[in-house]
Amino acid sequence: MSELHFPWLEAGVLLPLIGLLSLIGCRDSEQVRRRTILTLSITLLTTLGAAIDFFQNGSRAAHDHWDALRQLAGRDVLMIDALSAPLLPLTAMLSLVTALSTPSTKRRRFPFGWNLVSTSLLLATFSSRAPGDVVLLTTLGMLPPLMELVGRKRPVRVFCLHMGLCAALLVSGWWLSQSVSPTAAVWGAGLLLAGVLVRSGVVPVHCWLTDLFEHATFGSALLFATPMVGAYAAVRLVLPIAPDWMIRSLALASLATSVYAAAMALVQTEARRFFCYVFLSHSALVLVGLETATPISLTGSLAVWLSSALALTGFGLTLRSMEARIGRISLANYHGMYEHTPTLAIFFLLTGLASVGFPGAFGFIGAELLVEGAVAAYPGVGTAVVLAAALNGIAVLQAYFRVFTGVRHASAIPLRIGAPERASALVLTALIAIGGLIPQPYISSRYQAALEIHESRALRGAASPPVVRRAQTASPSPSLTEVPPRAARSQDALHVRTDH
Repeated sequence: MSELHFPWLEAGVLLPLIGLLSLIGCRDSEQVRRRTILTLSITLLTTLGAAIDFFQNGSRAAHDHWDALRQLAGRDVLMIDALSAPLLPLTAMLSLVTALSTPSTKRRRFPFGWNLVSTSLLLATFSSRAPGDVVLLTTLGMLPPLMELVGRKRPVRVFCLHMGLCAALLVSGWWLSQSVSPTAAVWGAGLLLAGVLVRSGVVPVHCWLTDLFEHATFGSALLFATPMVGAYAAVRLVLPIAPDWMIRSLALASLATSVYAAAMALVQTEARRFFCYVFLSHSALVLVGLETATPISLTGSLAVWLSSALALTGFGLTLRSMEARIGRISLANYHGMYEHTPTLAIFFLLTGLASVGFPGAFGFIGAELLVEGAVAAYPGVGTAVVLAAALNGIAVLQAYFRVFTGVRHASAIPLRIGAPERASALVLTALIAIGGLIPQPYISSRYQAALEIHESRALRGAASPPVVRRAQTASPSPSLTEVPPRAARSQDALHVRTDH
């Protein structure tokens, strides 16, 4: 394993905690916000430094220079590879734009301190590869939203029941997966899979997420959901050890969730619940691509992961800004806000369409690869993926017309967008446009990560040949560790297509 030129990873994890110390005793909400923005800006620079250093290094994985944690633990704790390299700056940037775009009416309620804690835990999670570390940090990551709900005296029963179940499943599954007994290891993989299903909000264990968006601040719920820690746990914990039949069952559950959530988004009358179901549909699509486990679908899934996190965060921040102006938004009525906030209206439409893979946007290439890879492996899956994307697109347009058109909204005070909100919108818009116009760099990095994931699955299959033989004789369908001919052709065409 190679070494970075600077302790970027440790700095990225520790900086938010150091920034948290600077908030102690500070009563001025504006000063708290400014210190948080400064801390997150420096954190973003360190994570960008880690990603650039890693890609210039050209190795499969790397750890920090002067790695203090390695010396203390006697092993590599924080590492960066092709999968996590773009997730680190993405997480820091999402936290930064959320803090930056917080409207003045919400600054006293938004927990900037817990935002820093959550950012540190997310960066540590995405820098971890050891299953035990991923389980521990995923569990600790549940604490910031819980503490916020408790501090605001909001209902916590639904969240505690589901996250407690998730933590119990992950811990027990990890413990059983360490067993030398094949039966115990399979049971461990099943428990880990169940924990990932709960954390990802797969139907029928999804109600905790709608409850969180209803009772927590919108910004905190966004930061807990949009990085998609459940997908990361699936890659690190489930894919390397789960048998093929278990992966297929997860794919079917995720596919059903994607279509169901997209359909539910069409009939919601409250904006937060609408956004929650749109997010659930997209996160389930990411899981579908991961579990189809061919290089082409994995590449599409990892690309959609990045584009959806970016676009949906911008989409959610737009709804949050509108809430700051007119309160909780009902989609049963028209609000006619375009004349007052045309910039937010355009940003709403841009991020919403980018999340469903609109041509020319960040997510277009990834969505096309995901569909093609899914069709190559299982034709019926591809049809359902297209249906879910179509329903999400219709839901986004329907919400746009409800919020920004239909009537003339009268207001005695100006509702136009402020400078911090405009800056956040411009940054996210630029990233969405650049990702759509120049997709080759991020698609190439996602393809490299997909190959590594596929190789880990192939090595697991090679290590247990009796199981593979029985699976091949029992069903003529292709194994998930094999690349179907069409997927192989798509794989060869990947570089050619993304050059355009």
